[in-house]
Amino acid sequence: MTDNYFMREALIEAQKAFDKGEIPIGAVLVREGKIIARDHNRREELNDPTAHAEVLVIRDAGKTLGGWRLPDSTLYVTIEPCPMCAGALVQARVPRLVYGAQDIKAGAVHSLYNVTEDERLNHRLEVIGGILAEEAADLMRQFFRSRR
Repeated sequence: MTDNYFMREALIEAQKAFDKGEIPIGAVLVREGKIIARDHNRREELNDPTAHAEVLVIRDAGKTLGGWRLPDSTLYVTIEPCPMCAGALVQARVPRLVYGAQDIKAGAVHSLYNVTEDERLNHRLEVIGGILAEEAADLMRQFFRSRR
């Protein structure tokens, strides 16, 4: 299984969010080549400002694996994580993050901040950006175009 494969799975989740009228961001957490958790943005559905795809996946993975630390895992997300989600990845000790498109307005991995690689924090992640970025960005453009 490749990064492209798992990013396509995250894009499937993003499409689910789009179809529900949620901002189309999807995420999957992978461990040992298997998807442990998958979800998409559900802030509107759950009336919860923290119901971002990444946070929901981290919560579900913790329950599935029986602990809050998520070693030996990779989180795939269609859009660069925001400060809250980047912080959650650090707190969960996720070792690797793969994201699609940058978020120049709220990205906390490369665009505005670099939370996941900040040496002042007690955990840093390997980060790979740009995987299927155009597909992820296109879905976001379609969503916001449909809202205008």
